[in-house]
Amino acid sequence: MARTADRPAQEALLSRAVWEVLAHQGLERLTIRAVAAAAGCTTGLVMHRFPNRRALLVHARRLLHERTRARVEALEASSATPREALRAVLRQGLSLDDELRTESTVWVGFLAAAVADDELIAQHRVNNQSWRQRITRLVAAAAPDWPAERAAVAASALIALVEGAAALGSGDPAGYPPAAQERMLDDTLAAFGLAG
Repeated sequence: MARTADRPAQEALLSRAVWEVLAHQGLERLTIRAVAAAAGCTTGLVMHRFPNRRALLVHARRLLHERTRARVEALEASSATPREALRAVLRQGLSLDDELRTESTVWVGFLAAAVADDELIAQHRVNNQSWRQRITRLVAAAAPDWPAERAAVAASALIALVEGAAALGSGDPAGYPPAAQERMLDDTLAAFGLAG
């Protein structure tokens, strides 16, 4: 009798393994063999889904984008005001807990790999453009009297703050503890007149 594969279960197992290796062992150790070991399966199974290292990276980045998008959409939908939504969406991008720190580590690893790879950097730019559009839209909603250019500049500054704090916080949690990251965000929102 032929065996049948539970493809969704295999996909979930391999996704967790890719994420685990990239987040906890780093970009340099993201290999087919390392993913197989983390998943407790054969390298053949991994190679059936991910034929090379680039495929592993693309999958990890896609998974990060999907997780982040779902989370920010829920935060935005549950916020009472545009300013509350802006803060909540930006806040989730900081390295405030183990899960967010892991996501930041994955993002930094992908960006490092993408620098010298046209296909990966193109994917990064598409995702980054989507993020900039979301934050610009939220800034414009929080400050409806601002000209579009001012909203775009404020959005870019807020994104730079959040992504910089998240990257630094993921690499040095003691130097950039969660409370300090949140204070940076709140002080910057206040400086722009976007608090509360």
